[in-house]
Amino acid sequence: MALFGKDKGPVVVGPGKIENVFGPSTRFEGNLTSDGNIRVDGVFEGTIETAGNVIIGEQARVMADIKANGVQVWGAVKGNITALGRLEILSSGRVWGDIKVAALLIDEGGVLRGQCIMQGEGEPLLIEGARVRESESEDVAQTETEAEPEDEEE
Repeated sequence: MALFGKDKGPVVVGPGKIENVFGPSTRFEGNLTSDGNIRVDGVFEGTIETAGNVIIGEQARVMADIKANGVQVWGAVKGNITALGRLEILSSGRVWGDIKVAALLIDEGGVLRGQCIMQGEGEPLLIEGARVRESESEDVAQTETEAEPEDEEE
């Protein structure tokens, strides 16, 4: 299921309607906290924190740290983004900042300049290999010591 239509422009990145809209002629400076979905089409400076989703419209210029469930970027964001769910940087989207996300989609043409941390559900890294508990490693060391033959003098 696609979360956006390539020819249709931005759509909501999750369930529910957009409750807060900052239009293209709007300039806002400050801290925005909400439980609902937010769409920014103008200029926003400060912080955005919501339990819902955030859409950054194609003409939007956002200089803010964003914390949300899901984030969709069609415009420009300069700041760090934390998404509990998915971050989408669409073909016209630009992000300058570090991101912390559960899932990431960058369309062809989209830009990310920063570091990315993928948050998992405590998944072990495949490159770490199996971890041995300390008590198991002590048991193995003791068994190896007992199994070694003692040098007998002839």
